[in-house]
Amino acid sequence: MSSSKFDIVIYGATGFTGQLVAEYIAAQYKGDKALRWAMAGRSKDKLAAVRDAVGAPADTPLIVADAGNVASLKAMAAQARSVISTVGPYQLYGNELIAACVEAGTDYLDLCGEPVWMRQMIDRHEAAAKANGARIVFSCGFDSVPFELGTFFVQQEARRVFGAMAPRVKGRVRDMRGTLSGGTAASAKATFDAVAKDLSLVAILNNPFALTPGFEGAKQPRGNKPAYEDDLQSWAAPFMMALINTRNVHRSNMLMGFPYGRDFVYDEMVLTGPGERGEAIAKRVMAANAEKTGPGAPKPGEGPSKEERENGLYDLLYVAVAPDGREVRAAIKGDRDPGYGSTSKMISECAICLLRDTPDVAAGFWTPGAAMQDKLIKRLVDNAGLTFEVVR
Repeated sequence: MSSSKFDIVIYGATGFTGQLVAEYIAAQYKGDKALRWAMAGRSKDKLAAVRDAVGAPADTPLIVADAGNVASLKAMAAQARSVISTVGPYQLYGNELIAACVEAGTDYLDLCGEPVWMRQMIDRHEAAAKANGARIVFSCGFDSVPFELGTFFVQQEARRVFGAMAPRVKGRVRDMRGTLSGGTAASAKATFDAVAKDLSLVAILNNPFALTPGFEGAKQPRGNKPAYEDDLQSWAAPFMMALINTRNVHRSNMLMGFPYGRDFVYDEMVLTGPGERGEAIAKRVMAANAEKTGPGAPKPGEGPSKEERENGLYDLLYVAVAPDGREVRAAIKGDRDPGYGSTSKMISECAICLLRDTPDVAAGFWTPGAAMQDKLIKRLVDNAGLTFEVVR
């Protein structure tokens, strides 16, 4: 760990999601004198305006740092025990910050859903991160915390009921209301642009084990077209976030020592209901996925109103299937729109959990689920509006 003035620095605090993170920490940890946090961004005046707007204390430190100024990033990292970055797409604006945090031995957390870039960063920096004491934690928002922890949670129930964890888990979206993050849309576009320029990246993008260097597991479902699922009595459609979530779940399994097994099979789909109507909806969902990253997608820095965020939700079903066909199920729910309201709470609690609850987690590149496990579930349930329950 670096010698530091601040426990947490929120980098990108003047952006839409960064403001929500600052607002959450200011409110949730108001009066917590032990927590030393600061806000960082390109403009001190804008940072001051955000500080006042979100109700943060007037003496909240402000740090000027810019992705285009490497010295400013190094200076920021040197002052922090951990940095939360909300500045994406990370493949465009994250390289120098990762390098700065690794060099300083500073923990780093982000909202990244860009598997090609994540793999490049792991390959480039993991040895140095381990040597310097930095813990790098990608994907601390809706992609992929509820999906990683949903798998982890249902597998605990599988072990209790079956006597062993299940070799097959299905992640199914039952309901989701909210706006796709502008950052998520921009990240998807940046990834596809990068692949178009370098076709060698296609193999990484399409590999379910892209984030498990040195390990290739069992063949996985492609999840690229509608299908009827007898056990759930529902049609299922492709889920656009499966591209990142499935990779993170397999990485978690590897980082935890393969508790789910080396032949573990995992996929994600959206449930659309039974009959002809369910099939028709599934086909519409598949067609709509392409539009979500097209010209009409939200831009980085844009987002829903407070009312829209608070009226959003998500409801995920997790099904663990034993070799003999028996099933156990769990539901994971969030009380805000996934892309902003819930994501800002999740990454904040990931940072606090890493800081306070998991000091013994070793340096290196982590997923939040593998690094924090039950301790993160507890924080999310206690503070962030998520629920985890076994269902019949």
